[in-house]
Amino acid sequence: MSQTDRTTHDAEDDPRNEDLLIYVDGALVPKDEAKISVYDSGFMLGDGMWEGMRLYDGQWAFFDAHMDRLFNSLKAVSLDPGVTREDVRALLDRTAEANGMTGDAHCRLMITRGRKVKPFQHPSLSRSGPTIVAIVEHSRPAKELAAQGIRLASVPQVRGLPHAQDAKFNSHSKLNCVIACLQAEQAGADEALMLDPHGFVNTTNACNFFIVRKGAVWTSTGDYCMNGVTRQNVIDLCAENGIPVFEKNFSLYEVYGADEAFLTGTFGAQTPVAEVDGKPIGEGPGAGPLTRHIRALYHDLVARDVAEQSRMAQEAS
Repeated sequence: MSQTDRTTHDAEDDPRNEDLLIYVDGALVPKDEAKISVYDSGFMLGDGMWEGMRLYDGQWAFFDAHMDRLFNSLKAVSLDPGVTREDVRALLDRTAEANGMTGDAHCRLMITRGRKVKPFQHPSLSRSGPTIVAIVEHSRPAKELAAQGIRLASVPQVRGLPHAQDAKFNSHSKLNCVIACLQAEQAGADEALMLDPHGFVNTTNACNFFIVRKGAVWTSTGDYCMNGVTRQNVIDLCAENGIPVFEKNFSLYEVYGADEAFLTGTFGAQTPVAEVDGKPIGEGPGAGPLTRHIRALYHDLVARDVAEQSRMAQEAS
């Protein structure tokens, strides 16, 4: 991987992903044949919601938290998915099993308003029910991410106010983030560090952002960013383990002088930040000591969650 093509979602190459089966509206379809209509509202307008989840030892980590976010978002935009939470778990399990997966797998579940009868905006034109797609890939984060970290650049593209388009929606409408990422690449960085409408540090184009200063962990207020499941897990772990943690406004000034910085997300868990705007963070490109400690706590939390889900599944059967 070169210095110019790193992203927070870089994964080790896995040839098995060339022959995946993709879940499309109830059918498992070979990857090269998996298609939706050009009239689909997700393709045409970005009208849909998605979730990313990881598979560990046959269980989808923090499944309930992901479903809370997904179903709340669907309700907020009056999109009836036509499935229950357990239906979602069943279709994900079916897809993983069909691809021979029990772990080291990542899912992108997408639910759109479905096919439109005419190529226009009004949601009433989607009349055939939702489109549901699940892509589950063999996926292990690239080792270089932990060893070298991500280079960020602060960009002019900001996270907007909730009454414009609330960033808490994990929607298909990601142009705002795409523009930010392009601006970061044009500045010579890997990805973007985005500010909120008031100029405070908010999030990256793809992940939630944390800094460490004098033994304390800081992240944004959460008012203008995706409230990530991993983000909340890190906040809770810090609180439970005596690590001072603050959700607060802070500026680039505090970022440039941080002892450590890291990103959180379902795919990479905790990814170290090597530099921001060309300024090195901490004493090396890899994870700092508190980031490594949090990563170990998170690893244990995943193991506990997976064990509890397995126990509950056995009792139910």
